[in-house]
Amino acid sequence: MSSTDRRAFLQAAGLAGMFSSVAPAALAQSAGMVAHEKARTPEVAPKHSIRFGVIGLDHGHIYSMTAAVQRGGGKLVAMYGSDPQQIADFRARFGDVKLARSEDEIIEDRSIQLVVAAPIPDLRAALGVKVMRAGKDYLADKPGIISLEQLADVRRAVAETGRRFAILYSERLEVRSAVYAGELIRQGAIGRVIQTVNLAPHRTRLASRPAWFFDKARFGGILTDIGSHQADQFLFYTNSTEARVVAAQTGNLAHPDHPQFEDFGDMVVAGNGGTGYVRVDWFTPDGLSTWGDGRLFVLGTEGYIELRKYVNVASGLDGGNHLYIVDNKRARYIDCNEVTLPFGSQFVTDIVERTQVAQDQKQALLAAELVLSAQKNATRPLI
Repeated sequence: MSSTDRRAFLQAAGLAGMFSSVAPAALAQSAGMVAHEKARTPEVAPKHSIRFGVIGLDHGHIYSMTAAVQRGGGKLVAMYGSDPQQIADFRARFGDVKLARSEDEIIEDRSIQLVVAAPIPDLRAALGVKVMRAGKDYLADKPGIISLEQLADVRRAVAETGRRFAILYSERLEVRSAVYAGELIRQGAIGRVIQTVNLAPHRTRLASRPAWFFDKARFGGILTDIGSHQADQFLFYTNSTEARVVAAQTGNLAHPDHPQFEDFGDMVVAGNGGTGYVRVDWFTPDGLSTWGDGRLFVLGTEGYIELRKYVNVASGLDGGNHLYIVDNKRARYIDCNEVTLPFGSQFVTDIVERTQVAQDQKQALLAAELVLSAQKNATRPLI
């Protein structure tokens, strides 16, 4: 709220005389408003440097994945893709990167420590197994795995090779408000977390989508695909190391021209750290200024947090990364746009030092298992 707007509010509330002598936070409290804060975390210089290659440019997430590894100290030395336009677009963003003649040219290059990949989803798990068996670590776009059979293959390869099969669940790892929520929870700001509620609408943009986008055999189903983000958040915020699906449903409610597509799904999950509800859909209306009004609610024993990740409708607050926290003392709004994204630096360090700070391997694969189980056993909505 600007100073002019605040003064107008206080005049209407009969509090204008307090304006010059009371701090803004105190004004907000006395007027029944939420106190506004800005979270800032320092940039962390990369600790290590690695060489990495990119395979598969089929999903736009490859841009943020590549940028994250570069922020962490990664040097992009080669890429492989088969679509000329995708190659041109990637080079426009990252420079004149060497184009490998094949996937194997990158996988067999002993100087490359990491492969970052965003091919069509059904190809990601097998590629990761091949990369790990060649002695490299692997970072896949979500969903990194689209069947329980693929998951078994990945787990076997992880155990046998000791390499990493990481999945970039970007709705937590690359969203500043989600990162800061994790820090607040770690500090005990809302007590012990007992439930997460995650709403994740997306916009279809039908005309821009490739054929595989509508083929369940290739993208795995709506819970497997975009639901994997939410499973990751549930496990992370509740600190669950074990979890199961209580109920799930999926359906195609409004896209009859694409019978293999799913536009709605939800699930209830329970873990040894809390419970969770997830709803995912492709029903973002065109009137919204961004692709989806992603919202996360985290309930604790001593308070709760709400995230408006990408937009705050009709609030007068621009952009995303809005965090609200209410505890036993007060209610606060925290602007998280200056929070540092630590994943890239942490992940590169994990590769070099063989740690698991950026992402716990078991938790990453448990998130995949949850949505794969939910997808397999989902019922259909009655409507």
